Amino acid sequence: MLTRIPPRVRALLILSILILIAPMLFPSSFYYRIGTLIFINSIAVIGLVILIGYAGQISLGHAGFSGIGAYACALAPTHLGLPPFLSLILGAVISGLLAWFVGRPILRLKGHYLAVATLGLGMLISMVLNNEAQFTGGPDGMMVASLGLTKGLEGLFDVNLKTSVVWYWFAGVMVLLGAWIALNLYNSPTGRVLRSVHDSEIAAKTVGADVARYKLVAFVISAVYASIAGSMLALFNRFITPDIASFLHSVELVTMTVLGGAGSVLGGIAGATLLTALPQALTVFHEYEHVMLGLIMMLVMIFMRDGLLPTLRKTLTRRAIA
Repeated sequence: MLTRIPPRVRALLILSILILIAPMLFPSSFYYRIGTLIFINSIAVIGLVILIGYAGQISLGHAGFSGIGAYACALAPTHLGLPPFLSLILGAVISGLLAWFVGRPILRLKGHYLAVATLGLGMLISMVLNNEAQFTGGPDGMMVASLGLTKGLEGLFDVNLKTSVVWYWFAGVMVLLGAWIALNLYNSPTGRVLRSVHDSEIAAKTVGADVARYKLVAFVISAVYASIAGSMLALFNRFITPDIASFLHSVELVTMTVLGGAGSVLGGIAGATLLTALPQALTVFHEYEHVMLGLIMMLVMIFMRDGLLPTLRKTLTRRAIA
């Protein structure tokens, strides 16, 4: 029965069911917060799935765009008088424009040269956020207004996102929307070109694809995803520091993407779930928590080289055929 459903519809259906039934397994309201953080990280990771998994481009500075989105929600209400919801949109627009402007020269690079260039971009954004203390609060961070859709959309909705429970459902809807866009992109003409660029840029050029343009499209889309995730994290925590734009956060996002399966939207979400929830589960090991986390990550990458979800899917398929 499920095999007759189109793959993208099936993926969205599975994701929707998981979002709906997960709260039934929560032992306390604290887990709504963990679920919300999983969804927020998943949004950033879906953007990296488009960039890394679809287009085959690497970025080690994507947390910088998350920082732009986060600080847009912190600064725009104070200095521009914008409501938080419009500040989120402003951050996404700024991130997209910056990605377009910077991506044109750096996406001509390949391999580790591209990785270093994107790393430099992320570090530059992080340095600005740390050093411009009169605007950003410096390393100490700053408070962020709560997201009330009543204010943001002029009374169209009467929802004030203050509790973890409400945030869980709001973030769940957002991750479904992000997954829907990415899954539809996969089999679209643009998605097919991106995947051809991933396989071979020379072959893509041979059939007439504007490789530079499509790489830039993937970079801009992924930057917008990262910005929205950063804005949501700032609005959820109601406090933000420059750590959100740090190199370590960029590596964390890339690790989530690769660990779950870079070419799969559901795989990316699985990776985000694992690396967000697992540290909470490993607290029972106290000082060995990080050792256990590192060991699990190593074992997954050694024995599941394609990523967590694609490897499990292949294993189940082989058993079904056998």
